[in-house]
Amino acid sequence: MAAHRNRRASFQLLSSIFIVVLCVISAQFAKALPAEPDIPKIQAGAQHGSIAEQIELGAAYFTGRGVARDLKQAAYWYERAANSGDPRAQVQVGYFYQAGIGVERNPASAARWFERAAASGSTRAKVNLGVAYFWGLGVHKDPEFAAQLFKEAAKKGDGGGACYLGDMYYFGLGIPRDIEEARHWFEVGSKLHSPMAKFDLALTLMAQQDHPSQKEALKLLRESAAAGYVRAKHQLALMLVREPALEEAQGEARATLEEAAADGFWKSSIVLGILARDGRSGVPQDKKSAYYHFKIASLQGGDSASKMVANDVQLLRSTLSESEIQSLDSEASSWVSKHDRTLQFADMQGQDSQHFPAVAMEAPDGESHAGMLFGAPVPEEWQ
Repeated sequence: MAAHRNRRASFQLLSSIFIVVLCVISAQFAKALPAEPDIPKIQAGAQHGSIAEQIELGAAYFTGRGVARDLKQAAYWYERAANSGDPRAQVQVGYFYQAGIGVERNPASAARWFERAAASGSTRAKVNLGVAYFWGLGVHKDPEFAAQLFKEAAKKGDGGGACYLGDMYYFGLGIPRDIEEARHWFEVGSKLHSPMAKFDLALTLMAQQDHPSQKEALKLLRESAAAGYVRAKHQLALMLVREPALEEAQGEARATLEEAAADGFWKSSIVLGILARDGRSGVPQDKKSAYYHFKIASLQGGDSASKMVANDVQLLRSTLSESEIQSLDSEASSWVSKHDRTLQFADMQGQDSQHFPAVAMEAPDGESHAGMLFGAPVPEEWQ
C-alpha cells in the first residue's frame, strides 16, 4: 500500500509535465564515434550538408564533447538535420522545443516535429506524440488517441510506449483503471528492455507484499539501475537500506545512493544525510557528513528539498562550529557545481544500451517530465 500511496502522491505533482525523449544519439551510432571527435572535420561535413555529421555536431554541442557545451548550437545543427528529413534529428528537435533547450519553448512546434518523425516511422516519436496528446501539449488533449499511439508503438517494439500505456491503465487515465492490464503492459515493456517499464513493474510487484514478488522486484530494479535509470538507482538503494542482507557487496546501498545523488537526484542526497545522521547501513554516524549531504540536497532540490531537511540542518548547525559550517557549505557548493545536471538516464551501458542514448540524458526542468509518472520519494517514516 505504501508503494501505491507513493505513486499517487507523485502523480499529483504532474501539473506541468514535459515529454521525455530517449534520444541524443543512438548507442549504435555513438560507437562509431572516436573517443575524441574530430570537430573541424565534423564541422566541415556538417556545413556541406552531411546529415550524419550535423547530428554528430549537434550531439557534441549538446553534451560538451570535444567543444564547449552550447545548447543553441546543438539545437541549430539538429534542426538542420531535421529539415533534411532525418527522423532521429526530428525527434531531438521536438524534444528541444518541448523542453526549451537552445530554443524558445514551443509545444506546438514540438508536436509538429514529432508528427513528422512518426510519419517517417519513428516509434519513439509516436510515443512522444502520444504523451503530447495525453497532456494536451501543443495539440488538443485526447487521452484515447494517446493510448492508441502508445499501443501502436509498443506493438512495433517500443518499450516506452508499453510503459506509458501501463501507466494509463494503472491510474485509469483516459481508459478504465485496470491493474492487471497495467501489469501486463509493464511486463511487455520490460521484455522490450525498457528500464522505465522494469522500474514500474518492480513497484507494482512490491505493492503485493509477497516474498517471491519482492525477489523479482529486486531483480528488475537492479536491471533498470544497471541500464542507467536514475530513479531505479534510488529505489534499489532504499530497498537495500531496509534489507541489508540483499546487498551483493558491502556498502552497495551507499554506493548506489551516491551514484544517484551525483546524477542530480536530491532525494538520494537526503537519504545519505539520514544514514550519516543515524549511523545506518554501515555508514558511521557523522554529524559533519550528515550536514554536508543535507546541504547538497537543498542545493540540488531547491525549496522542496530545503523544507524537507530544514529541521535537521538547524539541529546539526547547533552542534558545529561556524568555521566547520562555512567549510562544509563551501564543499557542498563545490560538489554541486560539478554535478549540476538533473539526469533521467546516465551511464548507459550493457545489453539494453541499443535502445537508449549512449550519453546521459538531462531531465528538463528538474523533475517535470513524464518519466516520473511513478515516483519513489523518501519513505514516510524517514521524513
